[in-house]
Amino acid sequence: MFIRISLDTLSTRASNECSVASGEEHAMLSRVLDSSRWFARLKICEREQVLSSASIRRIFRGECLFSRGAFPEYWWGVAAGLLQMSSTTTNGQRIAFLGLPEGDWFGEGSILRGEPLRYDVMALRDSCLVRIPAADFNWLHERSISFTHYLIQQLNNRLSQFIASQAVQRGSSIERRVAQAIAALLHEKEYGTGLSLLDVSQEEIALLAGVSRQRCSQALRHLREIKLIETEYQRITVLDLHALRRYPET
Repeated sequence: MFIRISLDTLSTRASNECSVASGEEHAMLSRVLDSSRWFARLKICEREQVLSSASIRRIFRGECLFSRGAFPEYWWGVAAGLLQMSSTTTNGQRIAFLGLPEGDWFGEGSILRGEPLRYDVMALRDSCLVRIPAADFNWLHERSISFTHYLIQQLNNRLSQFIASQAVQRGSSIERRVAQAIAALLHEKEYGTGLSLLDVSQEEIALLAGVSRQRCSQALRHLREIKLIETEYQRITVLDLHALRRYPET
């Protein structure tokens, strides 16, 4: 996972680009990339190429990073914050697909297909992103077997997430939608009995689940009562991730 980066160290909102000094930006990129599983698998020359072309961008709560139909210019990583991948139907209904938490990378499918993006990405809180040009992404894909293996795993995870998301959207209870929204934020974590901490607010979970804040509160209370989670201010502790993923079967 990424090392947590404080947004307070970034520049003011006057520009969408982080106006940190080049040395500071390079150090930040190095910390973020070094903590990414795919980067550790690269050869030294490949790492150097990524570091030379990667850059930092910040985005503020409620801001749209890009919209459906845009051409994919970058592969994106979430260094800090939380975003949501969604789409809008022809009748104006917004459908939430996935939450994109810290440590997540996204946008690879559209780059590989060489076609416009099929979804919108919006920030649910102030966020800091790492972006890698599509040309460098394709360069890695063509020359690095280990990177390609990572992409296969990433795309398989995404497919599982989308299938689960569609199943939840169709007639599921509010409790299940909230449970799956929480579990999806831990999609890279292996099944196990260890505790998982999420720095996420009730409002953000409600947005990810596509439910009202009041209904989300009721669902969280229920999940708390059956010992799947614990909650405190802007934090959720997942007590049993395996059971949460399988809810309501458990």
